Amino acid sequence: MKNYPSISDAEWIVIDVLWSRNPLTSTEIIEEVSKTNDWNPKTVHTLISRLVKKQAITAEKVGNFYSYYPNYTKEELSNYETKSFLQKIYNGSINMLLSNFLKEEKLNSKEIDELKQILKEKKE
Repeated sequence: MKNYPSISDAEWIVIDVLWSRNPLTSTEIIEEVSKTNDWNPKTVHTLISRLVKKQAITAEKVGNFYSYYPNYTKEELSNYETKSFLQKIYNGSINMLLSNFLKEEKLNSKEIDELKQILKEKKE
């Protein structure tokens, strides 16, 4: 399995901005992040630096500024995070995860039909 970086919740917000549009400068990232968070710009700079250090994003010098872009797709990191969570909490058992979830959540008919279809396709 490919070695993916572990991304914190705060770092996820920053890289999510880059998934929606890239490359971006740190100023542009700060502008986007500030639309939903009241973080100090230094905090965002720290998060960007951490993501670069983890090699989740790349910094490329363009003139006097750095432009940043993600090294992984959202799907890649989402799949990694899901598998990591599944391993950590449910010892890798998708059955335990689904059982716990389905016991606690209410599903409408459409959602149940979608789950049935997914399971049917997995069986084939």
